[in-house]
Amino acid sequence: QVQLVESGGGLVQPGGSLRLSCAASRSLFLFNTMSWYRQAPGKERELVATITSGGTTQYADSVKGRFTISRDNAKTTVYLQMNSLKPEDTAVYYCRMIEYWGQGTQVTVSS
Repeated sequence: QVQLVESGGGLVQPGGSLRLSCAASRSLFLFNTMSWYRQAPGKERELVATITSGGTTQYADSVKGRFTISRDNAKTTVYLQMNSLKPEDTAVYYCRMIEYWGQGTQVTVSS
């Protein structure tokens, strides 16, 4: 069974940083694109960032220059480094690999 286990969410002040992690089953991780999504209260889930198996990255316009997605194939883990956080970044963040989703981790940006 494929599992995606996220960690790293929490409460941070505006301008602060957080790093999210998502550990995945090894057999699928190495060959698949990994993505981070987020869903704020009352809003639809939106794509934040993706990274292909070869390391090519893409970002939503709202996070370009502030967020960085990366992957460690040896640890079968994908990361989302979030800097210069804003209150509008508050959401539940989800990791996705093909049709599999993590349980989500809450990120709250507030003073």
